[in-house]
Amino acid sequence: MKRHATAIWKGALNDGTGTIDTQSGALKAHGYSFKSRFEDESGKSGTNPEELLAAAHAGCFAMQLSHMLAENGTPADKLEAEAVVTVEPKDGGGFRIVSSALTLVGKVPGAREADFLETATKAKESCPVSVALGAIKVSLEARLEA
Repeated sequence: MKRHATAIWKGALNDGTGTIDTQSGALKAHGYSFKSRFEDESGKSGTNPEELLAAAHAGCFAMQLSHMLAENGTPADKLEAEAVVTVEPKDGGGFRIVSSALTLVGKVPGAREADFLETATKAKESCPVSVALGAIKVSLEARLEA
């Protein structure tokens, strides 16, 4: 299985602009820029690679956990996963991704909190995106919703 996306960039880094297209069509000529990546903390001026990485990580983790919970006989009613990807300046210039912090709230009827937390930790460690992010810190805060 292979998935693809295409990025087109025009101009210099600070004043150039780009578009991203995904295989699914979820993003089609979706704009991104230096401002959307490094200057706009609100996230409203366009997407950026780190936002897309966070979406991929949250989605992958939630699916992995859903599968593992169902295998354990406690399928989830709802898993709300958020990933926050942190980018910091690096020595000598430029930037680097340093972490992806997962936060999870799960509604899982019949699950004991300790079992839920153990399974969530295993899902964090084994989802394909977490594995691909092995060069950075991946953390998890999880809780069960009543």
